[in-house]
Amino acid sequence: MAVRSVCVFCGSRAGRRPEYEAEATALGQLIAREGWRLVYGAGDVGLMGAVARAAQAEGAETFGVIPEHLVRWEVGKTDLTRFVVTETMHERKKVMFMNCDAIVVLPGGAGSLDEFFEVLTWRQLGLHDKPVILLNTAGYWTPLAGLIDHVIAEGFADESLRGFVTVCEDVQTLGGTLRATLS
Repeated sequence: MAVRSVCVFCGSRAGRRPEYEAEATALGQLIAREGWRLVYGAGDVGLMGAVARAAQAEGAETFGVIPEHLVRWEVGKTDLTRFVVTETMHERKKVMFMNCDAIVVLPGGAGSLDEFFEVLTWRQLGLHDKPVILLNTAGYWTPLAGLIDHVIAEGFADESLRGFVTVCEDVQTLGGTLRATLS
């Protein structure tokens, strides 16, 4: 069986709470322990850097994808197993998505939200059936889960939308969810 790959969308900043970086590090370690490959945005800063350094330190394969204009800003991590430079942000998302079996979204900003909503929309439209998981570190994604419920309650999406997203409160729970879907 081919190596399973986990796409991680997350912040290029570390955020205000130390638990964000701690959970990103724990996720990188989990990916390596399970023998999975990390697919991520190729940055060496913020939560992106934390998850990648942890995965690398434990021996995981790493596949990074970064658009040309962000190589300096996000400090492109060129010592990865595979480092791909794209022309656009959209191409970055597409390459990351096409090279993974599951998507995990850690805390992040507008870019992480963009990535999440794009893969969620593709799922809603039936373009894929890959698991989409929010790592709700310190309740970070609780407002987003509430927004999804609000969108459904107001009639702008079917109840099925809720089922396209799994919310995990910690890396341990996330690990069980990924093991069940990637085995």
